[in-house]
Amino acid sequence: MTAISDCFIGKRNEGRSALIPYVTCGSPSLEESLDILALLEDTGGDIIELGIPFSDPLADGPIIQSSSQLALENGVNVETVLRILGDFKRDSKIPVILFSYLNPILQYGLENFLKGMQQAGAEGLLLTDVPEGSDPSIEAMILESEVDFIRLVAPTTDYDRIAKISTNGQGFLYYISRTGVTGARDLLREELAKEIVAVKRVSEIPVAVGFGISTPDQAAMVGKVADGVVVGSALVKILKEEGMEAASRFMRSLREAIDLES
Repeated sequence: MTAISDCFIGKRNEGRSALIPYVTCGSPSLEESLDILALLEDTGGDIIELGIPFSDPLADGPIIQSSSQLALENGVNVETVLRILGDFKRDSKIPVILFSYLNPILQYGLENFLKGMQQAGAEGLLLTDVPEGSDPSIEAMILESEVDFIRLVAPTTDYDRIAKISTNGQGFLYYISRTGVTGARDLLREELAKEIVAVKRVSEIPVAVGFGISTPDQAAMVGKVADGVVVGSALVKILKEEGMEAASRFMRSLREAIDLES
């Protein structure tokens, strides 16, 4: 069992869904990074998704694109992220997943990166542009490493393929709530709850849902049926525009809403 698996088992035993906040490392400032990670843990986060900034984040909407660009301007690179993560994990046991595109990792060196992740204390890796079966050699290296390889599936993915992806994934399955890029949305699709239930039937690992979840009510609705709720763009926007106190209130409101409905 891994720390991520243990987290989902614990939440299931409590009858609650996991809250998985996303932030881009080094945004809005490098100096705040450790305090932001601590805030996410202290206000009810169960697993943290920490983004490695990239100059061409094609799967992300304008909010996370902007945070990634700001982090790059702040001098953040792969080595910086691993250092900050290592500093954070010295005093924290919350599982952390690194979110990245493949290019920065290839530039750093995949083998070195996986070793660096393990040394820094990361529990998982999510790569947006390495779908199941796209590069067997890269996938095998990650699957054989000490970190969980988190896989993505979309509403357009058929259920036979979802079942296959889940057998070649680890930790949990990340279900994208809609097609397109990341970003906060006023409304979630009416079909989403039924889709989550169907995905859970064929997945051998827990299912967390992200993309577009931006309010406590939306988080509660998803938390009723999913094993985990991922909130990114809305949190990143609040951190940049309103600061850490507002982000703390937002996180607590998400936690309360999810727990009331679970």
